[in-house]
Amino acid sequence: MTATATEPARTEPAIRLAGITKSYRELQVLRGVDLDVEPGSIVALLGSNGAGKTTLVRILSSLLKADGGTATVNGFDVAAQAGDVRLSISLTGQFAAVDEVLTGRENLVLVARLRHLPDPGPVADRMLARFSLTDAGGRRAGTYSGGMRRRLDIAMSLVGDPPIVFLDEPTTGLDPQARIEVWQTVKALAAGGTTVLLTTQYLDEAEQLADRIAVLHEGTIIRHGTLAELKRLLPAATVEYVEKQPTLEEVFLALVGGDAAEAPRAQDAMAPEDATVPQDAARTEGGPR
Repeated sequence: MTATATEPARTEPAIRLAGITKSYRELQVLRGVDLDVEPGSIVALLGSNGAGKTTLVRILSSLLKADGGTATVNGFDVAAQAGDVRLSISLTGQFAAVDEVLTGRENLVLVARLRHLPDPGPVADRMLARFSLTDAGGRRAGTYSGGMRRRLDIAMSLVGDPPIVFLDEPTTGLDPQARIEVWQTVKALAAGGTTVLLTTQYLDEAEQLADRIAVLHEGTIIRHGTLAELKRLLPAATVEYVEKQPTLEEVFLALVGGDAAEAPRAQDAMAPEDATVPQDAARTEGGPR
């Protein structure tokens, strides 16, 4: 018998969109969106304000019904199996949804109880350690910096270890240091096997985080691929050399046929070394005697 190679198991996408449309009365927001997200990857949905990014995330998280097309998350149909979809995901919106009166640890314990986890305290402690918030766990969340609040917000979303995470513009309004902290958190999620779909309007953020980038424009994904693949679509760069503008002195010397190296400096012409300072000027410079 002739041995045949065994085909590798085919993995279903963690997220699959096919022909998704959505309109608000006369305004068509999504115009047939197709997208696959592989398990354990980070995909950035890149687009300007109003491109339809948040609407798409709300559809995927079963908060909004699409007008047409199909969407599956973790193998579950978003429209027909919304309950299973919600058990498979976490959603972090554009603004941190933490209770600022509670401490960081109390916020995490609250979420663990809402998820009906049997032992919320140790779960909260593990999440604080995972997101480098142990020292701040006993402080009110209202005293946290923007980056710390965002990290706590993501930690709350990950209580229960959902396999798929949606991050809707996770660094909106953060300062550069806080953005870097959130980027490190997102990278750690993917390194642990979590599938991440994030929306952003920042190209540098997509470059820093994403395995693949989908460009959403006017409700349609116009390009999708790795950063290198998208860069190859750009036209060849043109380098234009512009000569340095000559000084007024250089223009004058060019007209009279002189040499800039031999030209006297303006201050030398006005005050030659052998010039004698008049006595009146000396007395004036020194002031009254």
